[in-house]
Amino acid sequence: MAGAMMFRRRVAAAAFAAAMGGTAVPAVADTLPGALAQAYQNNPQLNSQRAIVRATDENVPTALSGYRPSVSATAQVGQQYTKYDGRSGGAHYSVEDSFTQRSVGITGTQTLFNGFQTGNRVRQAEGQVSAARETLRLIEQNVLLNAATAYMNLLRDTAILDLQRRNVEVLQEQLRQTRDRFAVGEVTRTDVAQSESRLAAGRSQVSQAESNYTASKATYRQVIGVEPGKLAAATPVDRLSPRTLPGAIDSGRAQNPNVTAAMFGIDVQALQVKINEGTLLPTLTAQASVQRSWAVSPTVDNQLNASLVGQLSVPIYQGGANYAQIRSAKETLGQKRLDLETARDQAQSNVSQAWGQLDAAKAQIEATQAQVSAAEIALNGVREEARVGQRTTLDVLNAQQELVNARVALVTAQRDRVVASYTLLSSVGRLSPVVLGLPTGIYDPVTHYHQVRDTWGGVRTPDGR
Repeated sequence: MAGAMMFRRRVAAAAFAAAMGGTAVPAVADTLPGALAQAYQNNPQLNSQRAIVRATDENVPTALSGYRPSVSATAQVGQQYTKYDGRSGGAHYSVEDSFTQRSVGITGTQTLFNGFQTGNRVRQAEGQVSAARETLRLIEQNVLLNAATAYMNLLRDTAILDLQRRNVEVLQEQLRQTRDRFAVGEVTRTDVAQSESRLAAGRSQVSQAESNYTASKATYRQVIGVEPGKLAAATPVDRLSPRTLPGAIDSGRAQNPNVTAAMFGIDVQALQVKINEGTLLPTLTAQASVQRSWAVSPTVDNQLNASLVGQLSVPIYQGGANYAQIRSAKETLGQKRLDLETARDQAQSNVSQAWGQLDAAKAQIEATQAQVSAAEIALNGVREEARVGQRTTLDVLNAQQELVNARVALVTAQRDRVVASYTLLSSVGRLSPVVLGLPTGIYDPVTHYHQVRDTWGGVRTPDGR
């Protein structure tokens, strides 16, 4: 029995150390920062949002086009046929003529004033770009948090699967020894049946652990974009979060991307109110045109027309639609301000919850570590007592199961500890590759913005498509 006890302790300790970062971890392994970097580069949801930001960048040159002239060229060609019938001095005459008319022209139109609508549209488009960047930052945080969660889930389920498999090995050894003792009359058939039952339960737990491992592996592949290798242990990122709960709440209410996106949403909508109000002001435009024509008529060989016209349009009444649009925009502005308060309250709630989860995970680790130590001592004592006949086989099996449960609880608590630290960092708006120092290139949305902002023409995107 003493040999079996040492065997069980060795295999259980080896499983726990290998899964959670002990000395048995191989030298080459996937790391959490590396997995986060792969998710940052490969995740399709994140790449899709980057494309949305690039498309939003084009709103700025679209708005800037209001400051620029519009120019169009025309060309016409056609056959003209003319026939005259009449009388002169009592005589009848008929004249037929056919000629080809041709003309080319160019017209340019420049808006000089439109109620400040162009300027407000440019500022609105810039606000939309800023809001889109904050939404991108939100997606980045969600992807990184999901990646960290998927990594830790797979690490946890790998450890639990290893623990359950080794538990089955120990239970098989326990059953063999119980059968040997039954053969010499030291225990009864009941003890053998109890060992068989516990072994069957252990195999069932292995099946469940395998199912959980397979599901976590699939989620890892979905979120991070590559198949997992041998995972190394991960550490919390508490050092990157505020030190106190009030400081964390202040950071969350000010820096959470949901909050900052809502702030830019207010600016965008306030400019929409000004744009709608600009429709009530006069519009001043200038138009210049030049046209050259040939074979204008049978008697005119060619003709040149040039004009420069200024036009002032003063809106008086358009059925009330513009007034309704102004009122609607103001109501929407009020809604955006309420959305900001909602986002701030939600950010505060998320910070408080994440802080509480992190504290609970820390306490849970301390408790489960004590639980594992106590369960190991209890198992050793029960086995010694069983060896001298003071404990039954069922007592030994129960003590073994309690130790396995304690080790599973410790693995789970360590997973929760790391995930909670990333959740807190996300809730305060600091979960980014720059803050984490990930080994990857950083996507900068400003680069594309400057590439297209002052572009006057062209249909190719900056990447050549």
